[in-house]
Amino acid sequence: MWVSACPAYAATPLSFAEIGGRRIWLKDESRRMGLGSFKALGGVYAIARIIAREAGGDIEPAALVSDDVRRVASRLCFVTASAGNHGLAVAAGARLFGASARIHIAETVPEAFALRLRAKGARVLRSGATYEECIAAAADDAERRDAVHLTDTSWPGSLESARLVMEGYTILAGELREAFAASGEWPTRVYLQAGVGGFAAALAWSIRRSWEAQPEITVVEPDRAACLQASVAARKLVTVSGPISNMGRLDCKTPSMLAFDILKLTADRFVTVSDGEAARAARRLAAHDLASTPSGAAGLAACLRQDESGNPLVIVTEGDPGNDEY
Repeated sequence: MWVSACPAYAATPLSFAEIGGRRIWLKDESRRMGLGSFKALGGVYAIARIIAREAGGDIEPAALVSDDVRRVASRLCFVTASAGNHGLAVAAGARLFGASARIHIAETVPEAFALRLRAKGARVLRSGATYEECIAAAADDAERRDAVHLTDTSWPGSLESARLVMEGYTILAGELREAFAASGEWPTRVYLQAGVGGFAAALAWSIRRSWEAQPEITVVEPDRAACLQASVAARKLVTVSGPISNMGRLDCKTPSMLAFDILKLTADRFVTVSDGEAARAARRLAAHDLASTPSGAAGLAACLRQDESGNPLVIVTEGDPGNDEY
């Protein structure tokens, strides 16, 4: 497993919690690899694979920290757009293996995220009002500098980067499969929050491919940025418009093409949650000593709205960046 080259890697906690009178499985990504989000898996994994390819391809993960490979990595610059967490993963992965990183963020991204990116050694650039504008700026930056554009979304002619990032996310689904197989108790419904959709698509694909018991898969989006729901309804990629959501890491108006192609075949339902519902769900998690954000709690918000029995699974995708514990 390529991410095993990162000394911070470990499986994240999975436990039951009683919330709103419901017994819910919670997968806690709030301290993943010291970066506070599942995104750490995608960025570090993708960088490891790209550096290995540049170093000759046929090397073991442990060799990534060798002097020879680090000399190769030192010539590489990884450029990406981010609402925060993907950028942290790219910055941390680049520094871990000896490369450099340039992260484009929107004007609306809190300065706290910019400070964390700089603390990981990345150059931070404010590149527009929206995430989509930052993607365009990052693509142009990478081309001008002959750098690696490590985007976590995809469009026609640009699939490989997003595919590698999504492969990293499937590690999370593998951790879940091992835990459920060991316990013999599987979830009946899985809630997967989505921005451009890479996380939801990676987990949905892995669940359909490798889980012994198949749950219903529900994709959750902000009601102000339901680009996947609109795209599935239209049977083609759709860009939506709307005001800014407090679910900042999910507030994406155009889906990843690769994620859309996977989710239209693997997901059972697409639902939206409001900013108020997501904020209340984050407060519910805080009452269980789990600090998260409206983005991280969006899956729980959708789960609590359903009147259902069984064993639902919610993934708390990020911690609260205002919490000093990570």
